Amino acid sequence: MEVSRTHRRIAVVESSQPSAGRFAARDAAERAGLNEEDSYRAGLIATELATNLVKHATGGELLVREIVGSPRGEVELLAIDRGPGMSNLSRSMTDGHSTAGSAGTGLGAVRRLADDFDIYSEQTRGTVVLARVRAARNRQPRSRSFSVGAVSVAMNGEPVCGDGWQVLQRRESALVIVADGLGHGLQASEASRAAIGTFDSAQAGDLTERLRTMHDALRHTRGAAAAVAEIFLHSRLVKFAGIGNISGTIHRPGLTRHTVSLNGTLGHEARTFREYSYPWESDAMFVMHSDGLGTHWSLDDYRGLQHRHPAIVAAVLYRDFSRQRDDVTVVVGREAA
Repeated sequence: MEVSRTHRRIAVVESSQPSAGRFAARDAAERAGLNEEDSYRAGLIATELATNLVKHATGGELLVREIVGSPRGEVELLAIDRGPGMSNLSRSMTDGHSTAGSAGTGLGAVRRLADDFDIYSEQTRGTVVLARVRAARNRQPRSRSFSVGAVSVAMNGEPVCGDGWQVLQRRESALVIVADGLGHGLQASEASRAAIGTFDSAQAGDLTERLRTMHDALRHTRGAAAAVAEIFLHSRLVKFAGIGNISGTIHRPGLTRHTVSLNGTLGHEARTFREYSYPWESDAMFVMHSDGLGTHWSLDDYRGLQHRHPAIVAAVLYRDFSRQRDDVTVVVGREAA
């Protein structure tokens, strides 16, 4: 199971801000239970990423979160910028290469220090870098058949995010939920947490029963939109049920299929609960997001993006399509390579 705390967002546009990224990374590492050596490693990665943003990019930000559910503690860092991008990615990864007169060890050092590393860059659009740090440099368990990444960020000025998400990995399927509490701030967060709190791994039955359980559990809250999807990898099927404006998309190269959510607000007004089924193929990618993300996007517009880590995909969509006036959560999953 993986459930996220909200990403902490640090704007990185001038030279005093990398230190805030380092502190955020070390704090997340400590909360994730990492020891001093691994916490220092997370802080060093954050410093390198943030320094690169200041030197080479515009519109930079660093997203930091601890991953809840990792057996021995894990921290994720996403460095995001809005240009100019890298003309030669492989050369930029080589130690000694620099376009800013520095030592040119930043990305190479990050790749060596991180337990997971991935990068995506397009000229003019910008670059996204993913780095994950695990306790004692443990490798990610290979038993997981479904790879997941996400971005979840509170609206500017709010101390907490009104969205929530969770993924439960099963033997033959992955169960995904995204909830968006009505409005913003603490009461919205309470509503989304109440929805997530009904996510019982032992619960059987169809997805509409899960939504009805949420509906009852949210009656004391201001209410939420929520959707649940289950991706069956062996039977090649996606089941989806949603109430409110949570969007789901099944993407294959050249083909995009949108799932159906019904009108209503869980906890207040939800008259119809219905489950829909869609085909799933091994090369597909599943994207679910709150309405803090616009809907007019296509992964086909990004060359090679569908082959990157799902967290990179989520970060690119967040960067380019976040509405900027709401909490935003994007969850992306695909079959593990």
